[in-house]
Amino acid sequence: MTIISDTNVPARAPYSVVLKKGQTIRIIDLKSQQAVDALFYNAHDSTERYSAQDTLAFQAGQGGRYDLSTGSVLLSNEGRAMLKIVSDTCGFHDTCAGACSCESNTVRFGHETRFMHSCRENFITELSKYGMSKRDLVSNVNFFMNVPIRPNGELTVDDGISEPGGYVELQAEMDVLVLISNCPQVNNPCNGFTPTPIQIIISE
Repeated sequence: MTIISDTNVPARAPYSVVLKKGQTIRIIDLKSQQAVDALFYNAHDSTERYSAQDTLAFQAGQGGRYDLSTGSVLLSNEGRAMLKIVSDTCGFHDTCAGACSCESNTVRFGHETRFMHSCRENFITELSKYGMSKRDLVSNVNFFMNVPIRPNGELTVDDGISEPGGYVELQAEMDVLVLISNCPQVNNPCNGFTPTPIQIIISE
């Protein structure tokens, strides 16, 4: 593999890149317990984008789990493969709990948190670079985020389980626009209450 780029993304910051078919993206949790939210779009037609519903329905049909790990294929709203997880040291990545926002912060943690920075803001900032807006926000993947389902069906955000230097690597099955929010959340344990930098390596 040849490294195309090697980038450190600061705590709380956004990032984006266009992956060509066959290239890989490795997302590295440098300090541990850092959630990394991600959106995916067809690089040539942004109306085709990642679908958590199609991805999980396909996995269920294959006898898979509700979370993502090595071998998981991320499908678009057209039912086509966008990326595949080819390596994973964590073993659990969420695609059910969504991205934090000013509105959800207010509902979950109190009005005083409304103006705290959020993943939704990061995504909107990056979307604008590609001629898109908040109307183009869709379901996302939360890499390294531990979201177990309780026996009563409730989703709960627990302490992250990734180790320092843990990573997940995905291979592009089409040309894909990848948007990243290095999650700034400090009100639940998805970041160990202390957001930290991550590293992103693009290879081919």
